[in-house]
Amino acid sequence: MVRSLFGTDGVRGRANTAPMTAEMAMRIGMAAGQVFRRGAHRNRAVIGKDTRLSGYMLEQALTAGFLSVGVDVFLLGPIPTPAVGFLTRSMRADVGVMISASHNPYEDNGIKLFGPDGFKLSDAVESRIQALVMSPSNMTLADAAAIGRAKRLDDVQGRYIEAVKASAPRGLDLSDLKVVVDCANGAAYRVAPTVLSELGAEVVRVGVSPDGFNINGNCGSTHPGVLQEQVVAHHAHIGICLDGDADRVIMVAENGQVIDGDQLMATIADQWMQAGRLSGGGVVATVMSNLGLERYLDARKLRLVRTQVGDRYVLERMRADGYNLGGEQSGHIIMTDHATTGDGLMAALQALAALIQTGKPASELFRAFEPVPQLLKNVRVDDATAALDSAPVARAIASGEARLGKSGRILVRKSGTEPLIRVMAEGDDSDLVRSVVDEIIEALPRQAA
Repeated sequence: MVRSLFGTDGVRGRANTAPMTAEMAMRIGMAAGQVFRRGAHRNRAVIGKDTRLSGYMLEQALTAGFLSVGVDVFLLGPIPTPAVGFLTRSMRADVGVMISASHNPYEDNGIKLFGPDGFKLSDAVESRIQALVMSPSNMTLADAAAIGRAKRLDDVQGRYIEAVKASAPRGLDLSDLKVVVDCANGAAYRVAPTVLSELGAEVVRVGVSPDGFNINGNCGSTHPGVLQEQVVAHHAHIGICLDGDADRVIMVAENGQVIDGDQLMATIADQWMQAGRLSGGGVVATVMSNLGLERYLDARKLRLVRTQVGDRYVLERMRADGYNLGGEQSGHIIMTDHATTGDGLMAALQALAALIQTGKPASELFRAFEPVPQLLKNVRVDDATAALDSAPVARAIASGEARLGKSGRILVRKSGTEPLIRVMAEGDDSDLVRSVVDEIIEALPRQAA
């Protein structure tokens, strides 16, 4: 089956436009409930969301879908994505749902699904759910007496806060640090400042006033400019920049320098290796991670294992081969000793622990390697598949690879979350990298007006 409904991170689209409609959400709830309905116990689903206006609509629709097939629903309210994974497993739920479009603007929304083990679903399970969604006649409604019940839980934020603090090194004391945290007006607007404050940090709060429309609006991990200004203005030691559902983190050093996921993985890997905590002999990352990270790890006799783009593909490789650290340049940091998916807040605590342990300023500690010049540009086209299969694009890519030689890389791919083609190249010569990217973009067919 062609996986047309699910992208690299669940189902995503513009709210109230297919596939992000109330009808589709209800069908996804029905299908997921049927796939995960098991045993003689009362089956249960947990549903969390970020702060988008459309979250109310999708939450109610998903709830109706689950209830109609006999699955009880526990509503978590605004909570980070990793908290849903944690609570799915902790509460012995049969399935977990997060309503979020992550770093996208408020107009978008998405549905991410977790299995009873708290991990995101495999392609095979998503295909089973999609098959039911597309053929609703194959779904079985519960008898009147077996319809599910819905209940809103009030203590979920406290449970997650304690789990996050428990992931930090024992005795972690942040009382000597001033930290600016940007919660992107998203799902972590309460829990992130609370965790940092309870561990002793002096906390400056940014992006903690969600109104349904301002999530990721000129704030959060894809817009770190405000955080950079605030870190410098407040003379803070470091800044923490989460995205709308807090499964990714970008940090900012005391001088305003941005610290991406590659630099965080390099530093955490080095700290864990020295402490004998790093499993698998390396780190798992995607094809987007900088060549500089690969060289840094190689110099320490550590491997960088690359996967296709998508944090769940990173996680699948980690679980298959015994790695406990992986992630993406964009800030998804996965630590399987502590969480079932990327957790921006947990990753931030590991970084803060390294900052305290080494006594180095963030601008030095998190500049573990000099990044190889890398350029990424996004292009909108009418038909991404046809564009990538076109002869002019193939020739441009081949030409670019020949020009870069062994000292660089090219990656041209469809976005799994937006209608875009992403063109990336990296190499030691920044001018050459720019020329290669521009040549490929020029070969792409233009989007119709």
